[in-house]
Amino acid sequence: MTRWLEDDEQRTWRAYLAMSRRLPEALDRQLRRDAGMGHTYYVVLAMLSEAPDRSLRMSELAELTSSSPSRLSHAVDRLEERGWVQRKRSSHDARGSIAVLTDAGWDVLVAVAPRHVAAVRRVLFDVITPEQRRVLEQISNQVLEAIAAQDERDERA
Repeated sequence: MTRWLEDDEQRTWRAYLAMSRRLPEALDRQLRRDAGMGHTYYVVLAMLSEAPDRSLRMSELAELTSSSPSRLSHAVDRLEERGWVQRKRSSHDARGSIAVLTDAGWDVLVAVAPRHVAAVRRVLFDVITPEQRRVLEQISNQVLEAIAAQDERDERA
């Protein structure tokens, strides 16, 4: 028997769906307006900037950016065209590929990050309390754990 959503659950679900669509759209608009890049490209640059030697294996970068390998490869291609990322062969694994943040990519990220962080603060952190932030973090982690567990079950099936 189907356990349908209660009215309050339905309201929560619909609010979440709207927020999960509109928040990335708002941040993407800000980055396109201020830097001529989409949110996906920004996240790739940010993850590389935090990595040792500003470089990561493409498989690690795909995981960190929650991207499929093909989607990440396309993004890295576009970032290479702009001179912001360079792709290199792994010295440990001839089949492996490493993405490296270039000095030009670093400069772009340094220039764009303050406006992006301000946008994130404006649309998310400035409108919730510290307690709501802690709860949002807990909820997000619980949902991610549930998804990971389901993915594991699906892989074993």
